[in-house]
Amino acid sequence: MAEQQPPPRREIVTGVPRGARSRPPAHTPARSEISEQTSLGATYVRALMRSQLRAGLGALAVLALVLGLLPLAYLLPRPAAGQLVWVALGLVAYPVMWLIARWYVGRAERNEADFTGLVTDPADSA
Repeated sequence: MAEQQPPPRREIVTGVPRGARSRPPAHTPARSEISEQTSLGATYVRALMRSQLRAGLGALAVLALVLGLLPLAYLLPRPAAGQLVWVALGLVAYPVMWLIARWYVGRAERNEADFTGLVTDPADSA
């Protein structure tokens, strides 16, 4: 009678599934350029600073224009000028400044998010 051999033992290999494995990127150009302080990295940072400066100067220009026009109210006839200046200073100026500040903060956050999206590697966010 022939001896029956047991079936070969099956081995189970465990590990991280291939799709979930994250390989370190070959290089992250923007991040490494900035950290190594190369001329390209300086260009990235300068572009961010320019966009932030542009947003700040735009907000300042609108604020200066709105508040700079208030003295022109004195050119109106006297009885209306006094009340108009107080209404403009007391009721209109603060909401306008708040709207300008809100626009500026939103623009600055958008600039930073765009810059972060440029610098970070898409594999890092997964």
